Amino acid sequence: MSDIAALVRALRAEQLPALQGEPLSRHTTFQIGGPAAVFCRPETPAQLLRTLELCREHGVRSYLLGNGSNTLFSDAGFDGAVVCTVEMKRPVIVSGNVLRAAAGAPLGAVCRKAQQAGLAGLAFAFGIPGTVGGAVYMNAGAYGGELKQVLRRVTFLDRALRLDSLPVQELALGYRTSRFETEGGVILEAEFSLAPGDPAAIEAEMQELMARRREKQPLELPSAGSTFKRPQGAFAGALIEQSGLRGFAVGGAAVSTKHCGFVVNTGGATCADVVALTEEVARIVYEKTGYRLEREIRVVQ
Repeated sequence: MSDIAALVRALRAEQLPALQGEPLSRHTTFQIGGPAAVFCRPETPAQLLRTLELCREHGVRSYLLGNGSNTLFSDAGFDGAVVCTVEMKRPVIVSGNVLRAAAGAPLGAVCRKAQQAGLAGLAFAFGIPGTVGGAVYMNAGAYGGELKQVLRRVTFLDRALRLDSLPVQELALGYRTSRFETEGGVILEAEFSLAPGDPAAIEAEMQELMARRREKQPLELPSAGSTFKRPQGAFAGALIEQSGLRGFAVGGAAVSTKHCGFVVNTGGATCADVVALTEEVARIVYEKTGYRLEREIRVVQ
């Protein structure tokens, strides 16, 4: 039986950071979501492990959250413990051509560290608004690059909360997926194998890609990035535009007029708005083009 009150007492007794009733809209880039019964922000792997152990001991379900850049929480919130890793930001370590970063490290900051160290290969990820853990979990990618091209090894807790470490070849990294999505596990740290490069040239590439993002993507409005996965042989944004859905809206959620691959929060959008909108977009696109669109964003009830 789930016992939120007992969990909160246990967390406080061990001085583990936790809040009750924290609005999840504060912790996602969509700025949508009701309150979490418990919101935990461990600062170290040891705190993370103990927090998850206590959740299990008290029968409280948990959800691991990074920067919330690919997550849509229910309007009712989450009736368990949301465990957020953004405070787990141990310094990024560079050793030769290998860079190590904690799960909670912002991906942009890791790209910047690589650039300053004269290490090339991560420029494509500059501007992706997630953490290292989230990026590994979904094999994040952009502009022809994806994490599996530079990832070397990941240290994590397995489903039994035992420490483990695996090389990239054993992580089943595919298009926006990994073994962590299919088999569970809590990512703690990632190692990247990069190549020597000129810091000025890497900086120029990063800035060029960032300029392209600003030009083509609706960064001025809350969203969760690309809303749909890319269907084989086509692009979701182009299919949505082709189907006459630019600007299509349900409540406060709308298909971006700047980039049809994005659903944006134009003000006061609810989770129900976004879900209804994406389902209707997928239905119309299939009806008009024959392509089936699958949401990339994770809807958490």
